[in-house]
Amino acid sequence: GVHGAVSAGHPLAAAAGYEVLRRGGNAVDAAVAMAGVLAVVRPHMNGVGGDAFALFYDAATKDVVALNGSGRGGALATPEFFAEAGVQGQIPAKGALSVSVPGAVAAWADALGRFGTISLAEALGPAIQYASEGFPVSKRLASDIAGGAGGLNDPASERYLPGGNPPPPGALLKNPALAATLRQIAAEGKDGFYKGAAARSISQYLEAQGGYLREGDFAAHTSTWVEPLRSEYEGHTMLVLPPNTQGLAQLQLLTMAAQHDLANLRPGSPEYLHTLIELKKLAFADRNQWVTDPEFVDIPMDALLDDTYLAQRAGLVDQARAAPAVEAGVPYSPSESGGAGHGPDDVDDSGDTVYLTAVDQWGNAVSWIQSLFITFGSGILEPESGVVLQNRGALFSLDPGHPNILAPGKRPYHTLTPLMDLRGEELAFTLGTPGGDSQTQSLAQIINYVLLYGFTPQEAIEAPRFRSYPGLDVSIEDRIPMATIRDLEGRGHEMRVVSGWTATFGGAQMIFVDPETGTLAVASDPRREAYGLAY
Repeated sequence: GVHGAVSAGHPLAAAAGYEVLRRGGNAVDAAVAMAGVLAVVRPHMNGVGGDAFALFYDAATKDVVALNGSGRGGALATPEFFAEAGVQGQIPAKGALSVSVPGAVAAWADALGRFGTISLAEALGPAIQYASEGFPVSKRLASDIAGGAGGLNDPASERYLPGGNPPPPGALLKNPALAATLRQIAAEGKDGFYKGAAARSISQYLEAQGGYLREGDFAAHTSTWVEPLRSEYEGHTMLVLPPNTQGLAQLQLLTMAAQHDLANLRPGSPEYLHTLIELKKLAFADRNQWVTDPEFVDIPMDALLDDTYLAQRAGLVDQARAAPAVEAGVPYSPSESGGAGHGPDDVDDSGDTVYLTAVDQWGNAVSWIQSLFITFGSGILEPESGVVLQNRGALFSLDPGHPNILAPGKRPYHTLTPLMDLRGEELAFTLGTPGGDSQTQSLAQIINYVLLYGFTPQEAIEAPRFRSYPGLDVSIEDRIPMATIRDLEGRGHEMRVVSGWTATFGGAQMIFVDPETGTLAVASDPRREAYGLAY
């Protein structure tokens, strides 16, 4: 297209954002409309009960700002509370004890309040319609619900497993209680959620289930506008969210990759893949050691992003052998910590997240991501509000020696990593993907395909990918030649070949701005339900 483009994790969401742009709305208007629809049509991955993060590019000022729309632990969120509940070691991945305050609704309202041109009621109109009148279940959604149905409470099972079975493709899926909650938000703004009936019913329900959130925790919630982290890569400026997200690891990975002259390696070659896998381990070691809420811990960001430090780290890659484990390069000092606790790699992360992006006729852009965490989040649907609640609180540590230890008012570590790229001061592209720990890995691979090897955005997104797990475990798509996989095994990697187009490797989306013509190329991943439109 030449005027505007959108991509979202579901065709109905992309269509809603497209209509907003065609009616004269801007990128933020379209983004919030898409976010609202995704909260309804991808109920197992995101929603009113989840969190959000976003980057905003202002074409008039060339400024990029970021919005941290993640929630916090409640006033009772202490290790002692969990000890009294009989929980030791690690916070449960499901149930009331895994629920932190949802931040998505405030992010919607705050983004529109700062940059939007339409009301929250207008933006949420399509979402309300789909929640009240129903939307058709796709084959993908039916499969996702069937695969993630374990651990749901009775109200969630009644809503999403009618008669004990997932709704078949083509069935209309409704959530009248959620529609009523969305109407209240549309009428009263974010206070309609955080200080209204929804906050009251959710907090009472969680308290009865043994959770730590109370009504006052909802009323106290605020979004936070933050300065993005940025670094240079291949003549471009990459921008990500700072901690409590893993954006730090994204920039570390790219900066270390620049030390290895990947452009002179064949894309998808054993040498190329081995190098990126090993660099990921180095970046994740620092991530696991340090990423937490910066309002509670003084994170040494300058040291962690220092070019000299990262060049030294990049040199640790052994081209002959895969490292089974690596240490963080900037360790804790005794005054900062009693020792390392469990890190994010120790928590199951199936990557149940949605991404969306928009560029408008004025050149403004949004890169937005929102999530519950794992499938159906905590597994709790609060019946009066119709809201499925996230389990982001499961990513806190209970180890007193870890900076990500649970505390009242603290935000947990987050995998969510939207990205934006500039050429000089001009927008080059927006990019993001679901996928938990694979987000930084997938984005680095896509960026390299575009900037190093000249792939089109769609070619870059469709190109085969790997996903590295803790230790030597690596999943790789079966479109990589078997000879390459055997070579990687010879270097010590434990390879799992994955057939077909699966959500294991994310669901990336990109809007790329041609530097010569200004043409917008929108690309969307066939691995999930992503869909793009431009005009």
